[in-house]
Amino acid sequence: MSDAQQDIPVANPAPLPSHLPDSTLQLGVKVSGQGKALGERDREALRAFHRAANYIAAAMIFLRDNVLLEQELTYEHVRPRLLGHWGTCPGLTLIWGHLNLLIRNHDLDMLYVVGPGHGAPAALASLWLEGSLQKYYPGEYDRSREGLRNLITRFSVPGGFPSHINAETPGAIHEGGELGYALAVSFGAVMDDPDLIVACVVGDGEAETGPTATAWHAIKYLDPAESGAVLPILHANGFKISERTIFGCMDDKEVICLFSGYGYQVRIVEGMDRIHDDLHAALDWAVTEIRAIQQAARSGKPVVKPRWPMIVLRTPKGWTGPKEVEGKIIEGSFHSHQVPLPKAKTDKKQLVALRDWLSSYRISELLQGDGTPTEDVLSILPQRDDKKLGQARREHASCTELTPIDWTSLAIDPQTTPQSSCMRAAGELLDHAFQANPRTLRLFSPDELESNKLDAVLRHTHRNFQWDQFSRAKGGRVIEVLSEHTCQGFMQGYTLTGRHAVFPSYESFLGIVHTMMVQYAKFVKIAREVSWRGDTPSINYIETSTWTRQEHNGFSHQNPSFIGAVLNLKPAAARVYLPPDANSLLSTLHHCLKSLNKVNLIIGSKHPTPVYLTADEAAAHCHRGFSIWHFASSPVLRPANSPRISSGTDIPDTTPPPDVILVGIGVEVTIEAVHAAALLRELCPSLRVRLVNVTDLMILAPEDKHPHALSREGFVTLFCTDATATGGNAVPVLFNYHGYPVEVRGLLFGRPGAGDTKLMRVRGYREEGSTTTPFDMMLVNGVSRFDLAEEALRAVGEVGREVEGVEAAVEEARRRREEVKKFIGEHGKDPDGIYDMPKFD
Repeated sequence: MSDAQQDIPVANPAPLPSHLPDSTLQLGVKVSGQGKALGERDREALRAFHRAANYIAAAMIFLRDNVLLEQELTYEHVRPRLLGHWGTCPGLTLIWGHLNLLIRNHDLDMLYVVGPGHGAPAALASLWLEGSLQKYYPGEYDRSREGLRNLITRFSVPGGFPSHINAETPGAIHEGGELGYALAVSFGAVMDDPDLIVACVVGDGEAETGPTATAWHAIKYLDPAESGAVLPILHANGFKISERTIFGCMDDKEVICLFSGYGYQVRIVEGMDRIHDDLHAALDWAVTEIRAIQQAARSGKPVVKPRWPMIVLRTPKGWTGPKEVEGKIIEGSFHSHQVPLPKAKTDKKQLVALRDWLSSYRISELLQGDGTPTEDVLSILPQRDDKKLGQARREHASCTELTPIDWTSLAIDPQTTPQSSCMRAAGELLDHAFQANPRTLRLFSPDELESNKLDAVLRHTHRNFQWDQFSRAKGGRVIEVLSEHTCQGFMQGYTLTGRHAVFPSYESFLGIVHTMMVQYAKFVKIAREVSWRGDTPSINYIETSTWTRQEHNGFSHQNPSFIGAVLNLKPAAARVYLPPDANSLLSTLHHCLKSLNKVNLIIGSKHPTPVYLTADEAAAHCHRGFSIWHFASSPVLRPANSPRISSGTDIPDTTPPPDVILVGIGVEVTIEAVHAAALLRELCPSLRVRLVNVTDLMILAPEDKHPHALSREGFVTLFCTDATATGGNAVPVLFNYHGYPVEVRGLLFGRPGAGDTKLMRVRGYREEGSTTTPFDMMLVNGVSRFDLAEEALRAVGEVGREVEGVEAAVEEARRRREEVKKFIGEHGKDPDGIYDMPKFD
């Protein structure tokens, strides 16, 4: 089908009428006759601001010179590469001007979250006009002729602003690179900030995404007594990149019914002849409604299921741009989505169309001789700079510090409690943390707290679900909603405005927010490079209900891939922790809650597992990120009077080297490594076995690749990769790893011995299993004690180390493996005591 046949023959086509009754329109809110009318001076100022911002936004997309059209426009003035998105800009600049006027009139604390992230030209143009770029980039983007020239000519070129909103953009707490979670971020930002209103623009293309679809329900988790408010503005301009939008094809009755069902009062703003008056009235109405809901809640008489205000703004796609070019409709069609005049650099007709378009804004009337915007443009702005949308303190302030708690008081004594659940310990710590930080710490999670054994968090707080009569209006710190996207968005908005959050989830489903996490990490990376942004509290994931302990769940619930997603981040941000027991989990979580600018992933078991380490040992172990566990290693390898665990630097030169090193990384696979060490001691007493546990995965990376990495000397000492120091034969190292083996192999790349697969061997999850017993999961994935013992015995021979009794020990390990497998098959359960801690001398 030709392009002409694809085109829609009319501009801004109306939706087909629905079959809903006309009476449904009564659910909507009428625009006229409410609130204070817009004065003529303010109306003209809004028009002037809109014209100026639209001119600058369009010029940023097209011009490399002659930025104020003071000469005849030529090809030389047009950029060689035309980058940017025009279609959404006029609506965004319209809202920007009106929000600043709203702040001025009502003395509001407000943020503006822009869902259409490629609307950067609109944001940057508005920020220049309000003076926010000058504040944060003095001498570079001043409100002057030179500052404006810099803004326009540097857009989307190296050294300038990118074509999407990012952390370099003053006022931004959301990037919008991946569409769909602006709304959830906005709701996260207002939680525990009662004076804040976030105006969130959701593009109608963006509104088609899954994350946005669930985020509309966020009003049900917002307690107006303790938190601020979000004003959603659905910008229905009808088109996405090459097609009409779902919401653009819904008539007013359908839109009103949909959002009324969600719990909103809907006010539709449309009609270009009165757009400024109607939008002004709608925004005034929205603030009045928000304050009424908040006042009722804060006076002790909260409205049950309040209908929060929202606005649906209908403006043409690419409004104020070219109407038609070469027979193609531009304004009011998808052709205006990105660059409306793509051949302006080479085609005379399009160059003339560009000149006429830019000239229509009459920019010379809106700027003074020195390039400063006229008073007509500036009069709608708040008088105080810190009230302007680009300068609100919440966007750029440093984080709020948490009141510390003593995690060691919660530690478990291994002598009296030999087994304990890591997640039970985490719940206890979070319970204390919530009590100490009742307004700066929240937990966002799918409906899994009970299942994940974290229910201790509810001991002194509640769930915060305002549509549930049993948990509403109680100031709960816990939000559970069965949308990982919404949990992630809430967490991002909460942390990017300076507070702290934890996101526990089933291991297999954290991958749902993989790309959201990556987008967040990119935002924080850039924020760290911007001098005027403060530190950001880390986002903290707790991954549990792992593949290693499947109960009623099957193959679909076995997916540790989120580890790899975090590993791919920049080293400054990426942190992956696999604490081996409850005390190590306490130490790790305590550390993560205090950390800044990181993506922390903690993986732990919800089931009772051995407690190996005391509180002091766990603290030392977690600080290093690893330890040699002397208590489980061969007795001949233990230094005299040695501690139970150490870094290995205290081992005397007279101590013989190990024959093989077993490394556990993760709770259940460490249990198997410990049992493998005990089994080898029994089956092959002459074999010298060193047992190592790694809790900080990043220590394995080469020292120039990650700040937590072991030094080369420390790595060689730990893993005995220097053959000359180990009797002339290298020592095989067997990693028993919780995740996919390729992740550890990737981290080890560049380390001494990593290229020799006989030396560095990695076992881990290999996509095997179903609804079966815990130990059978170890067997089918080849990470059981029997698999490790057999490979250890074979490995020493393959590298030339002579050890007596190897073949007999291999046969016995195989026999025991088959015996256990047969038992599981016959009885449908694991043998009793299979996870009891082995006895070591």
